[in-house]
Amino acid sequence: MSRSDEIKQQILDLVRTYHDEAFRAQPFVPGETAVPVSGKVFDAAEMINLVDSSLEFWLTTGRYADQFEREIARTVGVRHASLCNSGSSANLLALAALTSPSLGKRQLQPGDEVITVAAGFPTTVNPIIQNRLTPVFLDIDLRTHNIAVENLEAAISPRTKAIMLAHTLGNPFDLDAVMAAANKHDLWFIEDNCDALGSRYNGRFTGAFGHLSTISFYPAHHITMGEGGVVLTNRPRLKKLVESFRDWGRDCWCPPGKDNTCGQRFEWQLGDLPYGYDHKYIYSHIGYNLKMTDMQAAVGLAQLQKLPGFIAARKQNWQRLYDGLKPFAEFLILPGPTANSDPSWFGFLLTVRPDAPFKRNELINHLESNKIATRLLFGGNLTRQPAYQQTPHRVVGTLTNTDIVMNQTFWIGVYPGLTTPMLDYILENFAAFLRPFMA
Repeated sequence: MSRSDEIKQQILDLVRTYHDEAFRAQPFVPGETAVPVSGKVFDAAEMINLVDSSLEFWLTTGRYADQFEREIARTVGVRHASLCNSGSSANLLALAALTSPSLGKRQLQPGDEVITVAAGFPTTVNPIIQNRLTPVFLDIDLRTHNIAVENLEAAISPRTKAIMLAHTLGNPFDLDAVMAAANKHDLWFIEDNCDALGSRYNGRFTGAFGHLSTISFYPAHHITMGEGGVVLTNRPRLKKLVESFRDWGRDCWCPPGKDNTCGQRFEWQLGDLPYGYDHKYIYSHIGYNLKMTDMQAAVGLAQLQKLPGFIAARKQNWQRLYDGLKPFAEFLILPGPTANSDPSWFGFLLTVRPDAPFKRNELINHLESNKIATRLLFGGNLTRQPAYQQTPHRVVGTLTNTDIVMNQTFWIGVYPGLTTPMLDYILENFAAFLRPFMA
């Protein structure tokens, strides 16, 4: 072992000691300790990986990223994974890849339609708009909070070219129906799996169904890199397109720090460039720079080892809340898993019934005043958001349930950092608010 290796090992040993001292578990004090909806759960392993990567000072995508891509692809059950800097960027890359002229007749063109829902997070829909495509909004089901598939066939027009949907708060949508429509009409299918890592449908991990799928690694999600995302696919051609759009739009597929992977670096002739123009500087798409750093991937690699435990904790916490809130079903529409699914829950969604003797905000204010954090279902009805008021779109059927979600729905956390005393405290506060209304 070299002197530098010895010093490095001393540093990493100190990192472990630092973690154990600086991040000791704190006791939960009801009414004083915050009960968040989400958060990062980590130990010394993540910090050691992070410092180890920083000491290498590679900084951009490197060996940790390569290993993470292999392991996340194997975990989900797909062939290819391409890391990027966020789940939102992953959605953008997945959609943008389908606008490539190299796809011929299957290229998405401005004005083409993409089926989605209005009840969700903006960055499932934004890539559609940013690529000058037209979102087609469908309503949702009030129990699963996913697309109401009975309107799916009616939504398909001659301009429809793709479906892009998210699994709402970890609950898979009806993949059988969506995939049947996509296959029948030869549509691209992008599966936004950002909130659903570890969920299963018919025994198979979500994220393995779409032509392309995405995952987010923001701290609120199932595993974290701080910031980060990934695009998954089983198709080598789509992988190459995703990475072209991610890496400035270049035609070259050399990873950072590598040259001449194709063996013909100075033998290409593309566009109107001269023969032999350096392939590292030939651009086949109007792309971005959305790469991830190796330090982020190092954190994610340690997190990925904890994923099975995280999934189990989310399921257990969700079930504890469901059992505890079931006596109040006369006031609250409780969530439920989609048929044939086994969700890795992101949160616990509740809808205050329209005839309840109280308003959503009254219940939310009660919880928040007792330091129990709540969130709405993201953008509610995106068609009513100011950013989308002038955006061309089409609505099929009504958005009745979407509006109910906008006005009546909220969610609380189930993430692995919640302890049994925290969950009991949540249920006690629900009971304290709701019992006076019971007959």
